[in-house]
Amino acid sequence: MNWLLVVAGAMVGAPLRFLTDRFVQARHDSVFPWGTFAVNVSGSLILGTLTGAVAAGAATSHAQLLVGTGLCGALTTYSTFSYETLRLTTDGARLYAAANVVLSLIAGLAAAFAGAALARALWG
Repeated sequence: MNWLLVVAGAMVGAPLRFLTDRFVQARHDSVFPWGTFAVNVSGSLILGTLTGAVAAGAATSHAQLLVGTGLCGALTTYSTFSYETLRLTTDGARLYAAANVVLSLIAGLAAAFAGAALARALWG
C-alpha cells in the first residue's frame, strides 16, 4: 500500500515539475535556470508545510508518503539543479552558477522554514 501512495504522488509530481519548469523558463530570457529554481523552492515550501502538519498531528504518515515522498520527490530535482549549475560553469556563466547555488539554498531553506511556520500557525 505504501509504495502505491509514493507512485500516485510521483505521477502528479513528475508532470507538474516538467510543465512548471517549461512554463516558468519560457517567460525568462536568461540562462539562469528559473524553472528548476521555481520547482525546487515550491517543493521545499510544500514539504515544510507537510512536515509541520505531521508534527502537529494534522497529517498522517500516508500523507507524508503521498505528498512528501511521491509528489515532492518527483517535483523537485537535485540532479537537474546540479547539471544546470555545472552547465553554467562550463559555458562561462560562473556568476549565474554561483547565484544558482546560493539562491537555491537560501530560498529553499527559507521556503521550508516558512512552510513549517505556516503549519504551526494553522495547526500548532
